[in-house]
Amino acid sequence: MQKEDFSDLRAEFDKFVQEKCSLDPEAGMSQNPDAGDKVDEEPVPQFVDALTSKLLAPAISGVYLSRLDIKRIAEAIDESVPIKERIKMVRALFRHTTKKEYLKEAFAEINRHINGRILIYKELSEAFPASKEIFASHITKAQKTMRMFDQIIEDFEEIEPTDDPMMI
Repeated sequence: MQKEDFSDLRAEFDKFVQEKCSLDPEAGMSQNPDAGDKVDEEPVPQFVDALTSKLLAPAISGVYLSRLDIKRIAEAIDESVPIKERIKMVRALFRHTTKKEYLKEAFAEINRHINGRILIYKELSEAFPASKEIFASHITKAQKTMRMFDQIIEDFEEIEPTDDPMMI
């Protein structure tokens, strides 16, 4: 290769970095692609904040739900959720919840994912008996999380789009 070839390649790379990878706020690019937009600032039902704090913390829920898991849950209930931070994805999933039926579908799909993790935990505890107690605690937490969904559904009050909250 000729030295000029590397110079051209370097110039082309520098141009690419300048155009596509700039972190200059005036250029319209942000440093964090998950930084959020106006949709992320929309209000969500009251239960969503408590749900995300418990569901997305493996120490509390007993399972880890990845971004891909949340995306698959959304697709299973015919929702479209962009891949962002997990909290923002869960908030987007439940942002416009007005019916108990929607909650039942969403929680049923989350339960399927959690049950899949429980099956994995059971297989691992059988394969590695010394770790059975650890997996048993994760299974207990996961089952408790699934019971929490039933309580949320029971406590949820349906909202009609025509209901005016100021008329109370």
